[in-house]
Amino acid sequence: MNNFFNKSDLTRQDADKIVSETLNNCDDGELYLEESKSESILLDDNKIKSSNYSSDLGFGFRAISNEVVAYSYSNEISKDSLKNSSENLKSTLKSIKGTYNHEIPKSNKKFYKDINPIEQKTLDSKLEVLNKVNDFLRKKDESVKQVTASFAGEQKSIEIIRPGGEALTDVRPLIRFNVSVMLEKNGRKETGVYGIGGRQSYDDYLKNDNWKNVCEEAFRIASVNLESKPAPAGEMKVVLGPGWPAILIHEAIGHGLEGDFNRKKTSAFHDLMGEKVASEGVTIVDDGTIDNRRGSLTIDDEGTPTERTVLIENGILKNFMQDRHNARLMNTRSTGSGRRENYRHIVLPRMRNTMMLSGNQTQDEMIKSVDKGIFAVSFGGGQVDITSGKFVFNCTEAYEIKNGKIGSPIKGATLIGDGPSILKEVSMVGNDMMLDPGIGTCGKAGQGVPVGVAQPSILIDKMTVGGTKL
Repeated sequence: MNNFFNKSDLTRQDADKIVSETLNNCDDGELYLEESKSESILLDDNKIKSSNYSSDLGFGFRAISNEVVAYSYSNEISKDSLKNSSENLKSTLKSIKGTYNHEIPKSNKKFYKDINPIEQKTLDSKLEVLNKVNDFLRKKDESVKQVTASFAGEQKSIEIIRPGGEALTDVRPLIRFNVSVMLEKNGRKETGVYGIGGRQSYDDYLKNDNWKNVCEEAFRIASVNLESKPAPAGEMKVVLGPGWPAILIHEAIGHGLEGDFNRKKTSAFHDLMGEKVASEGVTIVDDGTIDNRRGSLTIDDEGTPTERTVLIENGILKNFMQDRHNARLMNTRSTGSGRRENYRHIVLPRMRNTMMLSGNQTQDEMIKSVDKGIFAVSFGGGQVDITSGKFVFNCTEAYEIKNGKIGSPIKGATLIGDGPSILKEVSMVGNDMMLDPGIGTCGKAGQGVPVGVAQPSILIDKMTVGGTKL
């Protein structure tokens, strides 16, 4: 854990005093200190294209009065810079009157180890794995024309100081390993991409030559797409596979359940608390307490311990995800969902690991019930309108369903709809819930944070599918 005051003329006593004086008449706020170390290594076109290492250090100082949030940050941790930030906050919040909310729960639970994954594996050993990936895939089949593989690692140390000398700390490891392979056959080129990651060391994910499994999956996806035909178009039944397809829930539904959108009444769900918003049997939670998962947190970026928040239970809307600011204004409590990309950014209510829980049906039962439809296994990019919940998602692996059986792979399938409507079209929820492989990043208001998703197979009775000619 970094001691942010070791190499600074700012002492902890100075920081405590400035924070307490600055926030004396505010409703909330904190000093957020952060040090991050990150690396990225890329192999492409038979060689190591880049290897980068960076570090960053700084603080963000926040003061809140009623609905107004004043924020100042600096990449220099010093007595002068903190004093300057304090004066900026006081200037922004002139003549303020508030009562500081000192209440914040405590927890001793940790959901990942205090490690630096970058230092736990040597650069040479990482390069060796990337070169093995390249050799393994290129020798696998003559159709392999391009291989790209990469490592990305990070350690982030944070400390949150609140008035009265209260300090909360966390050390957050994060890694990601990705493989992309392009195949060419009969003049047609297709790409398959697969990755793994989370809040552990590289070797926790790559032990027992697990990198080969990542290669095999990327190769399989590319091979499936080589055999694909144009996707059908129209309104039809859609079976979503388990795991990563929950990104649709994350984007089309999850964002609409974040507190700020509902406080401002810009979400389609803002006036539906306690009402039925989904089919019976649909339960969606946002959980930050799963060990070593990409979206898990010991504490959020305000210092609130993370939790498992039930958002929708058996179709009934139960909760929104809240940070402290929006929770106070909505007369409720924080769910430990306050997050920021780094010290330069203000806190926003954000998702962690967003999941639909398992039901009782099997995937086979779903497939057999569909006369004509598609089976969507994985998604790529998409667009969502938070206000309406309308979405467009591109399938990266999908198959047609004919007469209750999975048929040919299809290419260019686009799922179109809106979150609130789709929730009510779920007719079967599978018993095969799966977590995503650990690759998710969510962008909101220009801030990217690591997240996770999970779901079982689900059957949606009616959804618009857009097709594209190959």
